[in-house]
Amino acid sequence: MAIGDDEFEAASRRAADRLRTTAIATSARYDLRTGRIVIQLSSGLEVAFRPHDAPGLENAKPGQFSKIQITASGLGMRFPQINADLYLPAVLERFLGSKHWFASEMGKVGGKVSTDAKAAAARRNGRLGGRPKRAKEIPSV
Repeated sequence: MAIGDDEFEAASRRAADRLRTTAIATSARYDLRTGRIVIQLSSGLEVAFRPHDAPGLENAKPGQFSKIQITASGLGMRFPQINADLYLPAVLERFLGSKHWFASEMGKVGGKVSTDAKAAAARRNGRLGGRPKRAKEIPSV
């Protein structure tokens, strides 16, 4: 399937529009005092995280963060001394939460709510025998 010039130009315009409305990294540095990588975003937001919380950076030493490069798009960071790259949207989703994470957290909160209907359902289920007992483990000799 060949992509025509019109389709390519339309995709390029969409990408340019998205970059204009998306926060991108304008700078990144390692803060030795706090032991965190600090990313300044075009929106004015500053995000900091511990390197060992990011995939690919877990085993790096603080001195290896002296050079952090921002990609031309502003959506990526390169750590040349440890040959690692991070994609900014994935970093933000990991530390700020995704829609799936928010939904799961809201479900946890809703599950803690106690109502008369939930109590009655639990009593009905209890009359049916409730949850099966766990088999006791026999210690190995």
